[in-house]
Amino acid sequence: MPSTTLGAKALRAAVLSFAALLAAGCAATPGRTVMGEDPWEGFNRGVYKVNDTLDRAALKPVAKGYKKVTPGWIRRGIGNFFANLEYPVTIINQFLQGKGVTGLKDTGRFLLNTTLGVGGLFDVATPIGLDAHDEDFGQTLAVWGVSSGPYLNLPLFGPSTVRDAPSRIFDYFIDPLTYSSDISWEVKWGERALKTVHGRAELLPLDGTLERTFDPYAFVRDAWLQRREFEIFDGNPPPETLDEEFFDEEDPLEESDAGTGSDAPPSGEEDSEAVGEDK
Repeated sequence: MPSTTLGAKALRAAVLSFAALLAAGCAATPGRTVMGEDPWEGFNRGVYKVNDTLDRAALKPVAKGYKKVTPGWIRRGIGNFFANLEYPVTIINQFLQGKGVTGLKDTGRFLLNTTLGVGGLFDVATPIGLDAHDEDFGQTLAVWGVSSGPYLNLPLFGPSTVRDAPSRIFDYFIDPLTYSSDISWEVKWGERALKTVHGRAELLPLDGTLERTFDPYAFVRDAWLQRREFEIFDGNPPPETLDEEFFDEEDPLEESDAGTGSDAPPSGEEDSEAVGEDK
Protein backbone atom coordinates (compact mmCIF):
# COMPACT_ATOMS: atom_id res chain seq x y z
CA MET A 1 0.00 0.00 0.00
CA PRO A 2 2.76 2.57 0.77
CA SER A 3 4.26 1.99 -2.67
CA THR A 4 0.85 2.62 -4.25
CA THR A 5 0.55 5.92 -2.37
CA LEU A 6 4.04 6.94 -3.45
CA GLY A 7 3.23 6.03 -7.03
CA ALA A 8 0.03 8.07 -6.93
CA LYS A 9 1.93 11.10 -5.61
CA ALA A 10 4.58 10.76 -8.31
CA LEU A 11 1.92 10.46 -11.00
CA ARG A 12 0.10 13.50 -9.63
CA ALA A 13 3.34 15.49 -9.67
CA ALA A 14 3.97 14.41 -13.25
CA VAL A 15 0.48 15.49 -14.33
CA LEU A 16 0.95 18.91 -12.71
CA SER A 17 4.31 19.27 -14.47
CA PHE A 18 2.74 18.40 -17.81
CA ALA A 19 -0.08 20.90 -17.20
CA ALA A 20 2.48 23.64 -16.60
CA LEU A 21 4.35 22.64 -19.74
CA LEU A 22 1.16 22.70 -21.80
CA ALA A 23 0.35 26.17 -20.52
CA ALA A 24 3.84 27.36 -21.42
CA GLY A 25 3.56 25.75 -24.83
CA CYS A 26 0.59 27.93 -25.77
CA ALA A 27 2.89 30.96 -25.88
CA ALA A 28 5.83 29.23 -27.57
CA THR A 29 6.58 28.04 -31.06
CA PRO A 30 4.51 24.85 -31.40
CA GLY A 31 6.52 21.72 -30.79
CA ARG A 32 9.88 23.24 -31.60
CA THR A 33 13.11 21.98 -30.08
CA VAL A 34 14.96 25.17 -29.18
CA MET A 35 18.41 24.76 -30.70
CA GLY A 36 21.33 26.25 -28.81
CA GLU A 37 19.27 27.56 -25.86
CA ASP A 38 21.41 26.62 -22.89
CA PRO A 39 20.85 29.17 -20.10
CA TRP A 40 21.93 26.61 -17.50
CA GLU A 41 25.17 25.76 -19.26
CA GLY A 42 27.27 26.03 -16.10
CA PHE A 43 25.09 23.51 -14.28
CA ASN A 44 24.80 21.30 -17.35
CA ARG A 45 28.56 21.21 -17.85
CA GLY A 46 29.02 20.24 -14.21
CA VAL A 47 26.55 17.38 -14.56
CA TYR A 48 28.21 16.33 -17.81
CA LYS A 49 31.58 16.16 -16.06
CA VAL A 50 30.17 14.02 -13.24
CA ASN A 51 28.39 11.70 -15.69
CA ASP A 52 31.52 11.41 -17.81
CA THR A 53 33.64 10.58 -14.76
CA LEU A 54 31.21 7.86 -13.67
CA ASP A 55 31.08 6.51 -17.21
CA ARG A 56 34.86 6.26 -17.51
CA ALA A 57 35.21 4.71 -14.06
CA ALA A 58 32.40 2.16 -14.18
CA LEU A 59 29.98 1.95 -17.08
CA LYS A 60 32.40 2.10 -20.00
CA PRO A 61 34.75 -0.65 -18.70
CA VAL A 62 31.77 -2.91 -17.98
CA ALA A 63 30.33 -2.23 -21.43
CA LYS A 64 33.66 -3.04 -23.09
CA GLY A 65 33.85 -6.31 -21.16
CA TYR A 66 30.25 -7.15 -22.07
CA LYS A 67 30.93 -6.52 -25.75
CA LYS A 68 34.13 -8.56 -25.65
CA VAL A 69 32.54 -11.69 -24.17
CA THR A 70 29.14 -11.48 -25.89
CA PRO A 71 28.95 -12.54 -29.57
CA GLY A 72 27.34 -10.10 -31.96
CA TRP A 73 24.36 -12.31 -32.74
CA ILE A 74 23.54 -12.59 -29.03
CA ARG A 75 23.81 -8.81 -28.60
CA ARG A 76 21.43 -8.33 -31.51
CA GLY A 77 18.94 -10.64 -29.83
CA ILE A 78 19.28 -8.75 -26.55
CA GLY A 79 18.77 -5.45 -28.34
CA ASN A 80 15.67 -6.81 -30.08
CA PHE A 81 14.32 -8.10 -26.77
CA PHE A 82 14.66 -4.76 -24.98
CA ALA A 83 13.21 -2.83 -27.92
CA ASN A 84 10.19 -5.13 -27.98
CA LEU A 85 9.82 -4.98 -24.20
CA GLU A 86 9.44 -1.20 -24.33
CA TYR A 87 7.28 -1.15 -27.45
CA PRO A 88 3.92 -0.74 -25.65
CA VAL A 89 5.11 2.77 -24.69
CA THR A 90 5.59 3.56 -28.38
CA ILE A 91 2.17 2.14 -29.25
CA ILE A 92 0.34 4.19 -26.60
CA ASN A 93 2.12 7.39 -27.65
CA GLN A 94 1.27 6.75 -31.31
CA PHE A 95 -2.42 6.83 -30.40
CA LEU A 96 -1.96 9.87 -28.15
CA GLN A 97 -0.38 11.66 -31.13
CA GLY A 98 -3.38 10.80 -33.30
CA LYS A 99 -1.49 8.29 -35.45
CA GLY A 100 -4.15 5.59 -35.34
CA VAL A 101 -3.06 3.62 -38.40
CA THR A 102 0.58 3.60 -37.33
CA GLY A 103 -0.48 2.64 -33.82
CA LEU A 104 -2.38 -0.37 -35.15
CA LYS A 105 0.60 -1.41 -37.28
CA ASP A 106 2.90 -1.08 -34.27
CA THR A 107 0.48 -3.21 -32.25
CA GLY A 108 0.72 -5.88 -34.94
CA ARG A 109 4.51 -5.59 -34.90
CA PHE A 110 4.61 -6.05 -31.13
CA LEU A 111 2.30 -9.08 -31.16
CA LEU A 112 4.18 -10.70 -34.05
CA ASN A 113 7.63 -10.24 -32.51
CA THR A 114 6.40 -11.31 -29.07
CA THR A 115 4.94 -14.58 -30.40
CA LEU A 116 6.77 -15.71 -33.54
CA GLY A 117 9.86 -13.74 -32.52
CA VAL A 118 10.20 -15.68 -29.24
CA GLY A 119 9.53 -12.85 -26.82
CA GLY A 120 11.12 -10.30 -29.12
CA LEU A 121 14.54 -11.95 -29.47
CA PHE A 122 14.02 -12.10 -33.23
CA ASP A 123 12.65 -9.31 -35.38
CA VAL A 124 10.24 -11.09 -37.73
CA ALA A 125 8.06 -8.01 -38.33
CA THR A 126 10.47 -5.73 -40.20
CA PRO A 127 10.99 -8.11 -43.17
CA ILE A 128 7.23 -8.09 -43.86
CA GLY A 129 6.97 -4.29 -43.81
CA LEU A 130 6.09 -3.57 -40.17
CA ASP A 131 8.93 -1.15 -39.49
CA ALA A 132 10.02 -0.14 -36.00
CA HIS A 133 9.22 3.25 -34.48
CA ASP A 134 10.35 4.94 -31.29
CA GLU A 135 7.88 7.26 -29.58
CA ASP A 136 7.70 8.66 -26.06
CA PHE A 137 5.61 11.19 -24.18
CA GLY A 138 8.15 13.94 -24.80
CA GLN A 139 7.48 13.56 -28.52
CA THR A 140 3.74 13.46 -27.82
CA LEU A 141 3.97 16.78 -25.96
CA ALA A 142 5.84 18.22 -28.95
CA VAL A 143 3.06 17.05 -31.28
CA TRP A 144 0.56 18.73 -28.95
CA GLY A 145 2.46 21.99 -29.38
CA VAL A 146 4.65 22.15 -26.29
CA SER A 147 8.01 23.82 -26.90
CA SER A 148 11.09 22.02 -25.61
CA GLY A 149 12.29 24.71 -23.25
CA PRO A 150 15.99 24.93 -22.33
CA TYR A 151 18.43 22.08 -22.64
CA LEU A 152 18.87 20.12 -19.41
CA ASN A 153 21.59 17.60 -18.57
CA LEU A 154 20.31 15.10 -16.00
CA PRO A 155 22.53 13.25 -13.50
CA LEU A 156 22.96 9.63 -14.66
CA PHE A 157 20.33 10.00 -17.41
CA GLY A 158 22.19 12.54 -19.56
CA PRO A 159 20.79 14.91 -22.24
CA SER A 160 17.19 16.09 -22.00
CA THR A 161 15.06 19.25 -22.03
CA VAL A 162 12.57 20.84 -19.65
CA ARG A 163 9.78 19.24 -21.69
CA ASP A 164 11.31 15.78 -21.99
CA ALA A 165 12.65 15.29 -18.45
CA PRO A 166 9.29 14.87 -16.63
CA SER A 167 7.96 12.87 -19.57
CA ARG A 168 10.08 9.96 -18.36
CA ILE A 169 7.72 9.65 -15.39
CA PHE A 170 4.66 9.43 -17.62
CA ASP A 171 6.30 6.80 -19.83
CA TYR A 172 7.09 4.80 -16.71
CA PHE A 173 3.47 4.80 -15.62
CA ILE A 174 2.03 3.88 -19.03
CA ASP A 175 4.44 0.96 -19.38
CA PRO A 176 2.43 -2.24 -18.67
CA LEU A 177 5.52 -3.85 -17.11
CA THR A 178 5.33 -1.31 -14.29
CA TYR A 179 2.20 -3.03 -13.03
CA SER A 180 3.35 -6.61 -13.46
CA SER A 181 3.24 -8.33 -10.07
CA ASP A 182 4.68 -11.55 -11.52
CA ILE A 183 8.13 -10.01 -11.96
CA SER A 184 10.26 -9.54 -8.84
CA TRP A 185 12.12 -6.31 -8.20
CA GLU A 186 15.41 -8.21 -8.51
CA VAL A 187 14.53 -9.23 -12.06
CA LYS A 188 13.35 -5.71 -12.93
CA TRP A 189 16.55 -4.09 -11.67
CA GLY A 190 18.64 -6.77 -13.35
CA GLU A 191 16.84 -6.04 -16.61
CA ARG A 192 17.50 -2.32 -16.25
CA ALA A 193 21.17 -2.91 -15.48
CA LEU A 194 21.64 -5.16 -18.51
CA LYS A 195 19.76 -2.69 -20.72
CA THR A 196 22.02 0.14 -19.54
CA VAL A 197 25.21 -1.84 -20.17
CA HIS A 198 23.95 -3.03 -23.56
CA GLY A 199 23.03 0.50 -24.60
CA ARG A 200 26.46 1.81 -23.58
CA ALA A 201 28.16 -0.99 -25.51
CA GLU A 202 26.27 0.07 -28.64
CA LEU A 203 27.75 3.57 -28.29
CA LEU A 204 31.38 2.46 -27.91
CA PRO A 205 32.20 3.00 -31.63
CA LEU A 206 31.36 6.71 -31.19
CA ASP A 207 33.84 7.28 -28.37
CA GLY A 208 36.71 8.00 -30.74
CA THR A 209 34.75 10.73 -32.51
CA LEU A 210 33.78 12.31 -29.20
CA GLU A 211 37.38 12.30 -27.96
CA ARG A 212 38.51 14.18 -31.08
CA THR A 213 35.99 17.00 -30.74
CA PHE A 214 37.12 20.40 -29.44
CA ASP A 215 34.21 20.64 -26.98
CA PRO A 216 32.65 17.23 -26.19
CA TYR A 217 29.88 18.79 -24.10
CA ALA A 218 28.70 21.09 -26.90
CA PHE A 219 29.03 18.28 -29.43
CA VAL A 220 26.81 15.94 -27.39
CA ARG A 221 24.29 18.71 -26.68
CA ASP A 222 23.90 19.82 -30.30
CA ALA A 223 23.87 16.28 -31.66
CA TRP A 224 21.24 15.21 -29.16
CA LEU A 225 18.99 18.22 -29.82
CA GLN A 226 19.09 17.70 -33.58
CA ARG A 227 18.47 13.98 -33.20
CA ARG A 228 15.52 14.80 -30.95
CA GLU A 229 14.07 17.11 -33.60
CA PHE A 230 14.54 14.33 -36.16
CA GLU A 231 12.57 11.94 -33.93
CA ILE A 232 9.75 14.39 -33.26
CA PHE A 233 9.18 14.96 -36.98
CA ASP A 234 9.44 11.22 -37.72
CA GLY A 235 12.64 11.59 -39.71
CA ASN A 236 11.47 14.53 -41.83
CA PRO A 237 12.08 17.81 -39.95
CA PRO A 238 11.24 21.05 -41.80
CA PRO A 239 14.29 22.91 -43.17
CA GLU A 240 13.89 25.81 -40.74
CA THR A 241 14.60 23.49 -37.80
CA LEU A 242 18.10 22.75 -39.04
CA ASP A 243 21.03 24.55 -37.49
CA GLU A 244 21.33 27.88 -39.30
CA GLU A 245 25.09 28.04 -38.82
CA PHE A 246 25.50 25.46 -41.58
CA PHE A 247 23.81 27.71 -44.15
CA ASP A 248 24.64 31.13 -45.57
CA GLU A 249 22.04 33.63 -46.70
CA GLU A 250 23.40 33.32 -50.23
CA ASP A 251 24.67 30.18 -51.89
CA PRO A 252 28.46 30.57 -52.38
CA LEU A 253 28.30 28.33 -55.45
CA GLU A 254 25.77 30.66 -57.09
CA GLU A 255 28.02 33.64 -56.34
CA SER A 256 30.95 31.81 -57.90
CA ASP A 257 28.99 31.06 -61.07
CA ALA A 258 27.84 34.67 -61.35
CA GLY A 259 31.35 36.00 -60.94
CA THR A 260 32.98 33.76 -63.53
CA GLY A 261 30.24 33.99 -66.14
CA SER A 262 29.73 30.24 -66.27
CA ASP A 263 28.57 28.86 -69.64
CA ALA A 264 26.65 26.04 -67.96
CA PRO A 265 23.15 25.66 -69.43
CA PRO A 266 20.15 26.65 -67.35
CA SER A 267 18.86 23.98 -65.02
CA GLY A 268 15.82 23.35 -67.21
CA GLU A 269 17.94 22.64 -70.34
CA GLU A 270 20.32 20.46 -68.36
CA ASP A 271 17.45 18.43 -66.96
CA SER A 272 15.83 17.95 -70.37
CA GLU A 273 19.10 16.68 -71.86
CA ALA A 274 19.50 14.26 -68.98
CA VAL A 275 15.98 12.98 -69.48
CA GLY A 276 16.66 12.53 -73.17
CA GLU A 277 19.73 10.45 -72.41
CA ASP A 278 17.74 8.24 -70.05
CA LYS A 279 15.25 7.53 -72.78
